[in-house]
Amino acid sequence: MRKDFGVKNWLYPMPVLIVGTYNEDGTPNAMNAAWGGIYDTNQVMICLSHGHKTTKNIKRSGYFTVSFGTKDTVVACDYVGMVSGNKEPDKFAKAGFHATKSQHVDAPIIDELPVTVECKLVKFNEDGICVGDIVNISADESVLDADGNIDRSKVNPICFDASGSSYVTMGEKVGNAFADGKKLM
Repeated sequence: MRKDFGVKNWLYPMPVLIVGTYNEDGTPNAMNAAWGGIYDTNQVMICLSHGHKTTKNIKRSGYFTVSFGTKDTVVACDYVGMVSGNKEPDKFAKAGFHATKSQHVDAPIIDELPVTVECKLVKFNEDGICVGDIVNISADESVLDADGNIDRSKVNPICFDASGSSYVTMGEKVGNAFADGKKLM
């Protein structure tokens, strides 16, 4: 038996994506974007309402960063999703975030979030879809493995569980992409 829930926005996993921009006065801004992911092989997409301070900043500057929320930063990541930058000019600092200017785009890297995708705006659709070219991905050395690659278990990225209105960590590795299915070929 299956239970029907009707129309819901329950897609798993939904990464917790923190979008970073600079305000007009040069101060850093961050928001938790509910929906986003890969748009094309070298592009990301984020759904952003037109009234967000972050949206205005991206349209003005043409740049933004996308960082992954982590287990250690749940409170700060949730906070920047609950509070509007239009109403709280100090929300970045109140979240306990610190910024380093990206060397590749005119947007902040949030020091407390170890993996950042640095982006240049490609387009902003009328329906709120923001598409950006990936200019660079940077990671704090603390989350790299012995080979210099990003180690997901050290990042501890979190996902949003819409059906339970909660944040969850990602689980253990269960297979090898583009390899395990070969057993059936």
